[in-house]
Amino acid sequence: MMDALFYLTSLAIIMVIGILCTIFSEKIKMPNVLLLVIAGIIIGHVDYNGNPLINFSPLFLTSVGTLALVMIIFDSSSRLKLKEFDTFSMKALKLAGIFLLLNLIFLTASVIFIFNINNMFLAMMFAALMSGTAPDIVLTMLKNTKNRVVELLKIESILNTPLIVLIPFIILDLFKDYGEGFFFSRFMETMGPFLQQFVTGIGAGIVVGIVVFKIMRTKYSESLSPLALITTALITYILAENLKGNGVLAVTTVGLFFGNVYVREKETLHEFSSLFANSLEIIVFILVGIIIKFPLDIWFFVKSMLLFIIYLVIRYISVQLCFSKLNYSVKEKLFMALNVSKGIAVAVVVFILATYDIPGIEPILNLILAFIIYSIILSTIVVKLSKKFLGEEAI
Repeated sequence: MMDALFYLTSLAIIMVIGILCTIFSEKIKMPNVLLLVIAGIIIGHVDYNGNPLINFSPLFLTSVGTLALVMIIFDSSSRLKLKEFDTFSMKALKLAGIFLLLNLIFLTASVIFIFNINNMFLAMMFAALMSGTAPDIVLTMLKNTKNRVVELLKIESILNTPLIVLIPFIILDLFKDYGEGFFFSRFMETMGPFLQQFVTGIGAGIVVGIVVFKIMRTKYSESLSPLALITTALITYILAENLKGNGVLAVTTVGLFFGNVYVREKETLHEFSSLFANSLEIIVFILVGIIIKFPLDIWFFVKSMLLFIIYLVIRYISVQLCFSKLNYSVKEKLFMALNVSKGIAVAVVVFILATYDIPGIEPILNLILAFIIYSIILSTIVVKLSKKFLGEEAI
């Protein structure tokens, strides 16, 4: 009973701090994400009678993280409308693909060299995760602006969110199979089970999607349909994992199903799923700051800042490769290159990874948290100066 009361008290404290941070961020016109993470870091460094001020069991953290992961994947993948793909969407997809590829090559090599990471899989996981963008800051501060660069950043984030959530877990599966080595014979041995994970995950998503959304095409209940949507996402993940498939891929599949088939009152259900996913945001961002013991070390800041600069160079090269033959000004390209803020998708993945017992993961977690903070600060500054990048239309 005391443990339950302690957990509830800790959760209530987190929610109160989160609400206060959000209110304060709105007053100073700053993203609440930055304040939530910083609040979490401060709480994580505060002790009471020799014990952490707020401490949750690994089981609780894993459960919260998995729930948030499932809802974020479902919400983001359900927004991919395949029939609405146009030239503009293809530009965003091309940018996301080039940025991911260059990160997997050059950012992986950079993090191995600068931080002496011995495990290539962990470095690749970091590089893949950093390929994700979330234009929350841009959209919040320029929400009434109809600008092609802002719209492109929005579409890019919608397209890359499922990928940057899925790819780190694929790399993690490879890491579990190979350990710290990478041998061709072992690759061939595990290729069958690895492909089976894909097939089973996609199959589970298709089966659940066909059954559930066939019913939801004709029937709608104001009280039950939103609950059915959450239940569908959770059941899909659980079914795939129990069948030794990839749960993340299964939820992505069922999310695509929901986004591209007719369902009664789809917009209402979309709003509910987004609201539910966003309600987890406060808890996740603060808990990320708490459970990752961010090093307050000058050398870490110097090296992580150097890596972040390399990361920005890679981003600019990606933008340049994608838009070199198109009518985009240098300032517009810089605006796209510097807006690389990390959102809830990255936070949820790092939250899940922090609950796993992965050898050598701690430096990677610290780097991810540092990049979340750096990217949000940079994007906030760039958006404040958006008039200089995008002209009068950015006002």
